[in-house]
Amino acid sequence: MKRYGSVLGLRADKVERYKELHAAVWPEVLRTIKACNIRNYSIYLRKLPDGKHYLFSYFEYTGDDFQADAARMAADPVTQKWWAECIPCQEPLADRIEGEWWASMEEVFHHD
Repeated sequence: MKRYGSVLGLRADKVERYKELHAAVWPEVLRTIKACNIRNYSIYLRKLPDGKHYLFSYFEYTGDDFQADAARMAADPVTQKWWAECIPCQEPLADRIEGEWWASMEEVFHHD
Protein backbone atom coordinates (compact mmCIF):
# COMPACT_ATOMS: atom_id res chain seq x y z
CA MET A 1 0.00 0.00 0.00
CA LYS A 2 1.23 3.48 -0.85
CA ARG A 3 -0.15 6.77 0.50
CA TYR A 4 -0.66 9.78 -1.78
CA GLY A 5 -1.23 13.41 -0.83
CA SER A 6 -1.85 16.27 -3.21
CA VAL A 7 -3.03 19.87 -3.35
CA LEU A 8 -5.08 21.90 -5.80
CA GLY A 9 -6.54 25.40 -5.86
CA LEU A 10 -10.30 25.92 -5.76
CA ARG A 11 -11.93 28.95 -7.36
CA ALA A 12 -13.59 31.14 -4.73
CA ASP A 13 -16.75 31.45 -6.82
CA LYS A 14 -17.00 27.64 -7.13
CA VAL A 15 -16.54 26.56 -3.50
CA GLU A 16 -20.23 25.85 -2.91
CA ARG A 17 -20.60 24.02 -6.22
CA TYR A 18 -17.61 21.81 -5.41
CA LYS A 19 -19.04 21.01 -1.98
CA GLU A 20 -22.42 20.16 -3.52
CA LEU A 21 -20.79 17.79 -5.99
CA HIS A 22 -18.87 15.99 -3.28
CA ALA A 23 -21.83 15.78 -0.92
CA ALA A 24 -23.36 13.39 -3.47
CA VAL A 25 -20.58 11.76 -5.50
CA TRP A 26 -22.02 9.66 -8.30
CA PRO A 27 -22.09 5.95 -7.34
CA GLU A 28 -20.41 4.94 -10.63
CA VAL A 29 -17.50 7.24 -9.83
CA LEU A 30 -17.13 5.70 -6.38
CA ARG A 31 -17.16 2.21 -7.89
CA THR A 32 -14.45 3.18 -10.38
CA ILE A 33 -12.28 4.63 -7.62
CA LYS A 34 -12.57 1.38 -5.69
CA ALA A 35 -12.00 -0.77 -8.81
CA CYS A 36 -8.80 1.19 -9.44
CA ASN A 37 -7.44 0.13 -6.04
CA ILE A 38 -7.88 3.47 -4.24
CA ARG A 39 -9.00 3.36 -0.62
CA ASN A 40 -9.47 5.86 2.22
CA TYR A 41 -9.84 8.76 -0.21
CA SER A 42 -10.42 12.10 1.50
CA ILE A 43 -10.48 15.69 0.28
CA TYR A 44 -10.12 18.64 2.66
CA LEU A 45 -10.84 22.30 1.97
CA ARG A 46 -9.02 25.26 3.53
CA LYS A 47 -8.82 28.98 2.82
CA LEU A 48 -5.22 30.03 3.51
CA PRO A 49 -3.89 33.44 4.57
CA ASP A 50 -3.19 34.30 0.91
CA GLY A 51 -6.98 34.50 0.57
CA LYS A 52 -7.20 31.53 -1.80
CA HIS A 53 -9.02 28.24 -1.29
CA TYR A 54 -7.10 24.98 -1.52
CA LEU A 55 -8.10 21.33 -1.65
CA PHE A 56 -5.87 18.72 0.00
CA SER A 57 -6.39 15.10 -0.89
CA TYR A 58 -5.22 11.86 0.68
CA PHE A 59 -5.70 8.30 -0.48
CA GLU A 60 -4.14 4.89 -0.19
CA TYR A 61 -3.30 2.91 -3.31
CA THR A 62 -3.45 -0.87 -2.84
CA GLY A 63 -2.75 -2.07 -6.39
CA ASP A 64 0.40 -3.09 -8.23
CA ASP A 65 0.42 -0.60 -11.13
CA PHE A 66 -0.71 2.91 -10.26
CA GLN A 67 -0.15 4.26 -13.79
CA ALA A 68 -2.33 1.54 -15.32
CA ASP A 69 -5.09 2.05 -12.76
CA ALA A 70 -4.94 5.84 -13.23
CA ALA A 71 -5.23 5.36 -17.00
CA ARG A 72 -8.20 3.01 -16.51
CA MET A 73 -9.90 5.61 -14.34
CA ALA A 74 -9.22 8.38 -16.86
CA ALA A 75 -10.69 6.24 -19.67
CA ASP A 76 -13.96 5.63 -17.81
CA PRO A 77 -16.77 7.63 -19.52
CA VAL A 78 -18.68 8.38 -16.30
CA THR A 79 -15.50 9.54 -14.56
CA GLN A 80 -14.81 11.81 -17.53
CA LYS A 81 -18.29 13.37 -17.12
CA TRP A 82 -17.64 13.76 -13.38
CA TRP A 83 -14.33 15.50 -14.03
CA ALA A 84 -16.09 17.80 -16.53
CA GLU A 85 -18.21 18.98 -13.59
CA CYS A 86 -15.28 19.33 -11.17
CA ILE A 87 -12.53 20.82 -13.36
CA PRO A 88 -14.19 24.24 -13.87
CA CYS A 89 -14.14 24.63 -10.07
CA GLN A 90 -10.42 23.97 -9.78
CA GLU A 91 -7.22 25.99 -10.21
CA PRO A 92 -4.12 23.82 -10.54
CA LEU A 93 -0.93 25.14 -8.95
CA ALA A 94 1.45 26.87 -11.35
CA ASP A 95 4.46 24.92 -10.03
CA ARG A 96 2.98 21.43 -10.36
CA ILE A 97 4.92 18.76 -12.23
CA GLU A 98 4.16 18.60 -15.95
CA GLY A 99 1.25 16.23 -16.53
CA GLU A 100 -0.18 16.63 -13.02
CA TRP A 101 -3.52 18.29 -12.28
CA TRP A 102 -3.37 17.85 -8.51
CA ALA A 103 0.16 18.78 -7.33
CA SER A 104 1.90 15.97 -5.45
CA MET A 105 2.89 16.51 -1.82
CA GLU A 106 5.79 14.90 0.00
CA GLU A 107 4.88 12.74 2.98
CA VAL A 108 7.08 13.81 5.89
CA PHE A 109 5.35 11.92 8.70
CA HIS A 110 2.95 9.02 9.18
CA HIS A 111 1.93 7.21 12.35
CA ASP A 112 -0.34 4.14 12.56
